[in-house]
Amino acid sequence: MMNSSAAPVVHLDAAAGEPLHPAARETLLAALDAGWADPRRLHRSARHARLMLDNAREVVAQCLGIRFDEVTFTPSGTHAVHQGVLGLLAGRARVSDLLVHSAVEHSSVVHAGQWHARNGGRVAELGVSATGRAELTLPEGPIAALALQSANHEVATLQPVAELAELAGDVPIFMDACASAGRLPLPAGWAAAAASAHKWGGPAGVGVLLVRKGARWRSPFPSDDRADERATGFENVPAALAAAAALQAVTADAAEVAARQHALIDRIRAAVAAIPDVEVVGDPEHRLPHLVTFSCLYVDGEALVTELDRRGFEVSSGSACTASTLTPSHVLAAMGVLTHGNVRLSLTRDTTADDVEAFLAALPEVVGRLRAEAGL
Repeated sequence: MMNSSAAPVVHLDAAAGEPLHPAARETLLAALDAGWADPRRLHRSARHARLMLDNAREVVAQCLGIRFDEVTFTPSGTHAVHQGVLGLLAGRARVSDLLVHSAVEHSSVVHAGQWHARNGGRVAELGVSATGRAELTLPEGPIAALALQSANHEVATLQPVAELAELAGDVPIFMDACASAGRLPLPAGWAAAAASAHKWGGPAGVGVLLVRKGARWRSPFPSDDRADERATGFENVPAALAAAAALQAVTADAAEVAARQHALIDRIRAAVAAIPDVEVVGDPEHRLPHLVTFSCLYVDGEALVTELDRRGFEVSSGSACTASTLTPSHVLAAMGVLTHGNVRLSLTRDTTADDVEAFLAALPEVVGRLRAEAGL
């Protein structure tokens, strides 16, 4: 058996976290000594920190094609999701208490809905197709808010955000863009959205809440003394600036990287599908460029991840947002596909064709060995 300490590590779990981009590292180190002050105060150091924070917001706005004053930095993508969803519900409380979200949303959206329900609100789900695309059929009666991700975080399927917005009329849409921001342009039609810097190579602990000008959004949490009602607590100015630098860098290279990653994922999808009793899931065409999920019959997902890790390949299994609990994926269950023995593989910006070929050479052997150990 190969010694794990000697195996070269190939990180194929970028959807959980992209390695820190060199632009982010350089900016973070430069900003640590200059951006330490509270940007809400009036003295010189604070004013300098405020300029840095405003610059970060401006860069993010330009990269995402929105206004400067629509950008707020949060402590995480999850925090931004909760603020976005619950803020739209609070802003429309007099209209309705019904939140509608797709059955394949990230757990942070699902948990926001559960919190809303525990506080007396109603929640309904949009069904999805076998590829994970949300169905465009809304429940009757007034709706407070809709939640639909830009792209699925587990199976890569792009979602019909603009089509849902047209169908919904004046009902605001919250869009979880954590999986796609920095990789693909944001679709039209949303009122509030969330992104997460570590998904595009920024530092961990930086989320981005986007609220469109004129959206009926109201803070769902106790107020703070910040000038921006969407900001909670003391922003990490150096980290925000580093996140913006990474986003600017990856946005500039997005088209080239996406084309390269699309080709690599096409290669993976074809090779994996050729392994007996393996199901590749998600839309084969309308998808994120860097991600694929497949399920292996008669194989335990945890065992697959462990054995692949031993050989130097870092992937994820279980529900992509609750992998530490190894809970069966609610996304795959909603799609009606195999939930057992699944692997989510997502390429980093530096993944090479050689990395992919090495993984594809190892996978059939690993699957065969685990099936043999199970007596199959």
